[in-house]
Amino acid sequence: MLDKERIPKHVAIIMDGNGRWAKKRGQIRVKGHNEGMKALREIVKHSDILGVKYLTVYAFSTENWKRPVEEVTGIFKLLVKYVASELDELNKNNVQVHIIGDWSKVPEDAQESIKKAINTTANNTGLVFNIAINYGGRAEIIRACNNLIAEGIENITEEKFAEALYTANCPDPDLIIRTGGEYRLSNFLTWQSAYSELVVVDTYWPDFTPAEYEKAIEIFQGRNRRFGGL
Repeated sequence: MLDKERIPKHVAIIMDGNGRWAKKRGQIRVKGHNEGMKALREIVKHSDILGVKYLTVYAFSTENWKRPVEEVTGIFKLLVKYVASELDELNKNNVQVHIIGDWSKVPEDAQESIKKAINTTANNTGLVFNIAINYGGRAEIIRACNNLIAEGIENITEEKFAEALYTANCPDPDLIIRTGGEYRLSNFLTWQSAYSELVVVDTYWPDFTPAEYEKAIEIFQGRNRRFGGL
């Protein structure tokens, strides 16, 4: 049973399986992403209900540009649609939206939606909702190194390095959930995931429900986190 007193502070999710969900039903891949957007809406709400303080989702990686143009275009159109349909409720529920990754390279209409989401929710103090867009863990590390070099910092500590990452104001994720059954991090939160607990579920992202979310957290709660100690 879920222990409401031991909810992970920071949950990160690799939302995998949208394309396979659509293929299984004989539909185009973008349909899977559209259904995945609906699942995301419910998981954000449930994170807030459970008392999760930080939620980070992998929406579009630096490698995803290799996908067919129509799929990439469809994903960014869905981002615009998501902000248009969900921003009022996110703001009403005191959710603060952040974007991690180099979103300057995404289409202009998606950039405008991102700016609107960030600016509208900037002063909110509830759930911090990080959306990883054009994000890659290795690229983030290189960016942090270059920024620290540019600042002339010679004695780089783990603390200083963490402050140079996109997630500077967030604790490292306690739990990383990957849907779709694949056992890899796929360049997601490479630095931050050093001591994260990984829970993989076979369910494709569009079918991932709040009930399954709670089951994943229950698995997390059953782990003995020793952080290298005894």
